[in-house]
Amino acid sequence: MKEKLTIIKIGGMIIDHPQRLHQLLDQLAALAGKKVLIHGGGKLATELAEQMGVEQKMVDGRRITDTATLKIVTMVYAGFINKNLVASLNARGCAAVGVSGVDGKLIQAHIRKHSTIDFGWVGDIDTVNIDLVTSLLTGQYLPVIAPITSDTSGQLLNTNADTIAAAIAVAMSRLFEVELVYAFEHSGVLRHLQDPDSVIPQINSSLYQQLLEEQVITGGMMPKLQNAFNTLSQGVEKVIIGDAVQLTDLLSGKVGTTIIHE
Repeated sequence: MKEKLTIIKIGGMIIDHPQRLHQLLDQLAALAGKKVLIHGGGKLATELAEQMGVEQKMVDGRRITDTATLKIVTMVYAGFINKNLVASLNARGCAAVGVSGVDGKLIQAHIRKHSTIDFGWVGDIDTVNIDLVTSLLTGQYLPVIAPITSDTSGQLLNTNADTIAAAIAVAMSRLFEVELVYAFEHSGVLRHLQDPDSVIPQINSSLYQQLLEEQVITGGMMPKLQNAFNTLSQGVEKVIIGDAVQLTDLLSGKVGTTIIHE
């Protein structure tokens, strides 16, 4: 029987709110078993870019990354945010280790090619170094992973953190029973964005298509759910989406949205 591994991805809206972030980290530190934390940081990177006069463009929840933006997201994601999370977890008694996709060739990627959109220095994932992740977990470390990757020539690339979480979850499912949690600022996938009580408790592929057609699911939720269904079809045990400050209840199935593979 495989050992359980919990992979948790958090985004910028949680990172930007210290009280909510502290609540999440308290629960994560208390969580038994092996675990991995993957983070983005979109809001902070966007704010810094605006201060520096670097225009930001998004397409379907994905950031267009020119050279100036690449410098900003590398500083923010792999630097300030990653090390603050590591320090906070260490202070809670977790032996956290901060890495990006570049370190130890954790994630190798290639520049995204698209027929109509130039995404710039955006990477799509080729491989995940499961030996590195497993080595850290075996050593009782909690890996904290920033979404900066590189290609085989050494070019840094900005890779969507949701996609990284999905790729690592799939790769690690060969060795572990993996639960993937997308923890963010909402109670789950909402039918009505302004109504926090409109959580959809379960979503299968047919309901997902219906919600897309009804434009209930837009923006950053689109790649999140696409990744969720892809991971379930490739060995991940469970995908949960919900409020980061309810991490314990999310993992127990009391709240949030569970994505179902059919």
